[in-house]
Amino acid sequence: MLTPWPMTTRIDIRFADLKAQGRAALVTFVTGGDPDYAHSLAILKALPKAGADVIEIGVPFTDPMADGPAIQAAGLRALHAGQTLNKTLQLVREFRADDDTTPIVLMGYYNPIYVHGVDKFLVEAKQAGVDGLIVVDLPPEEDDELCLPALKSGLNFIRLATPTTDAKRLPKVLSNTAGFVYYVSITGVTGAAAPSAVNVGPAVARIKGHTHLPVAVGFGVRDAASAKAIASVADGVVVGSALVEAVRLSLHEGKATERTVADVVALVEDIAAGVRGAKRGAA
Repeated sequence: MLTPWPMTTRIDIRFADLKAQGRAALVTFVTGGDPDYAHSLAILKALPKAGADVIEIGVPFTDPMADGPAIQAAGLRALHAGQTLNKTLQLVREFRADDDTTPIVLMGYYNPIYVHGVDKFLVEAKQAGVDGLIVVDLPPEEDDELCLPALKSGLNFIRLATPTTDAKRLPKVLSNTAGFVYYVSITGVTGAAAPSAVNVGPAVARIKGHTHLPVAVGFGVRDAASAKAIASVADGVVVGSALVEAVRLSLHEGKATERTVADVVALVEDIAAGVRGAKRGAA
């Protein structure tokens, strides 16, 4: 069984605390800078109180190949509003001014990091208060590019496993993973159909047979009921497309309204109640 990298981040601490409490983590994804910088920061600051245990911030990119329509649209809104990688790091810095305990994960694609400069990015991300990275277009064969430097700098590098990650491939995927494993419960892009706990449970157990790391499950979780079902069999529940869709539905002519932050907060509160109400099973 693979052993996690020897580090302790806010992610490691949070999952250990929640395991001791006997419940799953709620991992919330929002796109940095959506629908604009000020409202994005307000949403981030409101998430922990609403029930988010871990926050993933999407770094907008012009070619988001793994994202479904909702997150693609959020990325375009953010880019049109002037969001950049530098501004995403600034979001983290401003969030950290009031919250030094909630784990922050940056999720996105390698190109913006490569253009920024890997070494420079890792230093700035660590200084800003980032705890982990999910870079969806860097396979294990490219670990020298970013994964290993990130791990050496003290950042968790979180890898995705899918229903098509077979027994031969899984150990390779997990070899340099840290923080948690993100299990993509259904094939396809983000925002697809809701996952089934009946199918997810055995998949989580299979992954946990190869690693001591927590397993968080995402793709398709959009309400309290689906979150509660997944929380009964996994260490974490990831919700993303539903939250960025809540942002979109709150807008008027593409601009934020007084509903924007409130609607996201209300949805997170509802989903968090589902996660906290789950009866733990195989996880």
